[in-house]
Amino acid sequence: MMAEIQFSGMEKDILQELMNIGFGQAAADLAQVIDLSIELSVPDIQLFKARDLREHIGSEVDSDQEFSLVEQYFLGKFKGIALLVFPSKAGKKLVSLFGLQDQCNKPSQHLELLEKEVMMEVGNILIGACVGKITELLNDVVIYSPPRVMVQDLRNSALPKNLFDPASMAISMKTVFHFEQQEVSGQLFLIANQESITWLKSALHAFMEQYE
Repeated sequence: MMAEIQFSGMEKDILQELMNIGFGQAAADLAQVIDLSIELSVPDIQLFKARDLREHIGSEVDSDQEFSLVEQYFLGKFKGIALLVFPSKAGKKLVSLFGLQDQCNKPSQHLELLEKEVMMEVGNILIGACVGKITELLNDVVIYSPPRVMVQDLRNSALPKNLFDPASMAISMKTVFHFEQQEVSGQLFLIANQESITWLKSALHAFMEQYE
């Protein structure tokens, strides 16, 4: 049985600050594309058993409704999965944010494809900027899988068994974002496995030592 890993108050504070920087970079990069400011919540950090991952995500969202989910893996010393979660009806609003309102009157099949493309673009920007900035600050380099978009009930989502041993620990880092002047909100989860948590603790101490 694997031992549970805990973060000290200082480690959590530093990680939260790095997440603020990473999420802030992601919001700034997306704002350049859509010319609209984005509000971010204070990042939330939680440790839990990997076998409880699906239940954890379900508890963080309104699990009675369907969601559009952008899923992307990242692999380096820091490895895991990023999940960008939107209410399923947010696709049309995102299309409008990208200035593509004239496309909303096209056939439904065309619109569904366009919504997926826009969500993948939003995912690429937010996930890439956020994970990239955090790993840059901690002297790591990651590679990414191509993002994929799914519309599903999160309680039945397929989660990566090859990255998460059910007996091990996992860490979830989450922020809620809201596009100002638009009724579009979503959640970004970064979920890493136990191997990454061990590395993360060491990397946080190395980061702190630079300023001592």
